[in-house]
Parts: sequence; C-alpha cells; structure tokens
Amino acid sequence: MTALARSPDRRLDMTSLQLFVAVAEVGSIAQAAQRESIAASAVSKRVAELEGALGTPLLYRQARGVTLTPAGQSLLHHARNVLYGLDKLHGELSEYASGVRGHVRMHASMSAIVQFLPEDLGRFVHGHPQVKIDLEEHLSSEVERAVLEGAADLGICNTGSGVSTLQARPYREDRLALIAPPGLVPKARAAIHFVDTLDYDHVGLHAGSSIALAMHQAAAQAGRSVRLRIRVTGLDAMCRMIANGLGVGVMPQRAFELVHGASPLRCIPLQDDWARRRISLVARDFASLPVTTRALVEHLTAAGKA
Repeated sequence: MTALARSPDRRLDMTSLQLFVAVAEVGSIAQAAQRESIAASAVSKRVAELEGALGTPLLYRQARGVTLTPAGQSLLHHARNVLYGLDKLHGELSEYASGVRGHVRMHASMSAIVQFLPEDLGRFVHGHPQVKIDLEEHLSSEVERAVLEGAADLGICNTGSGVSTLQARPYREDRLALIAPPGLVPKARAAIHFVDTLDYDHVGLHAGSSIALAMHQAAAQAGRSVRLRIRVTGLDAMCRMIANGLGVGVMPQRAFELVHGASPLRCIPLQDDWARRRISLVARDFASLPVTTRALVEHLTAAGKA
C-alpha cells in the first residue's frame, strides 16, 4: 500500500464531516442525530470512524453530552471550510449549467468600491454578460489576507505598506482630504497639513482601515494623538456625522464628491505625502488566474490608465 493510500485524509468523507460538525454544534450525539434525521448509533459510528482514521480522540464524552478535544476543535474549523467550499462548488457548477461562462471572486476596499469599481465593473459586465462577479467589501489588510488564503482570486486595495508577498499591479490613485463643516476651517485654506487638523474632534473610520492607520501614524510622528469622537463604518455616515457637528473627518476626495450630495460640507485636500495613495490589483499569481479573471484584470488595468 502506498503512502498516499494510507493517508488519513483519503478515508474522510463528506457525510462523516457533516455529522461531526452537527455533533460539535449541538454538543450531543443524540441531538445531532435528530437534527440530521439519522440514528444516533449511526452518528456515533461515523464519529468513531473519524477518530480511528485520524488516530486521535475528537470528543470528550460525558453524561450530559460531548465537548471537543483540541484535535476536535481543529477538525471543526477545517470541516466547516471544506463543507462551505463544497457548497460553493455545487453552486458555481449549477450556475455554469444555467449559462454562466465565468466566475470571478473579488474582495476590495471601501475606497475602491465607492470611487471606481461601479463604473469599471459595469463596463466589463456589459461586454461580458455571462460572467458572474462575486464582490465583497473588506479592509485592505483583510483583502490581502483573503487573496493569500485563497478566499478570493483577485483583490483591490491600498498597498501603501509594501509588506505584502502578493503580486500587485497599479489600478488607481486617490487623494485624501479633510471634510469639515462650513465655518470651522478658514476659507483661505485651499489645502491643509494633517497635523493642523489635530486640534479638532474627528469622526473616524474602522480602526483597522488604511486611512485610520495612516492618520494615527502621522499623529504619532508629530507627537500628537487623534481626538476621536466617534467611529463609523461608511463614508456617507461620516459625512452625516460631520454635517451634524460631531467633528471633522478624512476620506478620499473623489469619494466625498460622490457621496456628499447637496451638503454644505467643505472638502480640503491634505498636503501630506501619505495622503496620495496607490490602489492596486493584487493576486497570488496573475499568470495562473482563470481566463475570465485575467480578462477582468486587463480591463481594470486599462481603465486605470484611461
């Protein structure tokens, strides 16, 4: 028998993993059996076979139910990923059977989604109507992590840190600006250094966002701190908070122009070097991307140069 044939993962099956996840979630073999409409003895046998295949106990069996061993906790994490991936596989294949001719999984930052992607993706889909695009919004650091871990084929995010091991291609550039209520900042100021905003209360974005990180780093370098009054999760919410007197905020200038509507808020460009940002396309290996995803990469790259 070869080493591959003896490998434990060759003896795992989806039904056993599904039943194990059910047991872990309800903490009882009997309740899991009821939930899955199967005999409790069959569930117990499946779990025992998993333990035999892996060579380690997965459950602590007690009078009032079961709890996971450390190995069981690890298996639960991986089993959920496997089952989720299988569900996505079935879903995607059924879409191909219904006429879909390509599927792109993308994660992108809020700045990219608000400022550029609606128009760029709209033009791409118009020319490729049978392509499905799954787009999720995440922080830039989470976008890079998703691409590294294979949860997304393509990412679009701020790459100013320069620490990622991913391949990157230029997409767009933006410029950050101070958003302030009328009358707070002298009208003579056509631009402003970020350090000059630190006397004001700030309406901030998520603590892990690239904008928030850049702001706090700039403040720390000046020996100051950001007077954060409130955090919000979106740029439109930031504008509303600022309009109602809760402070000033920092956001991409183009995003403000798109979301602020008829508000009398002022938009004052930041003069700092870090306020000019690169938004990049990232992938583990552009050359190995599926054909449809490569076509989208070429489209987005060209759109950024236009």
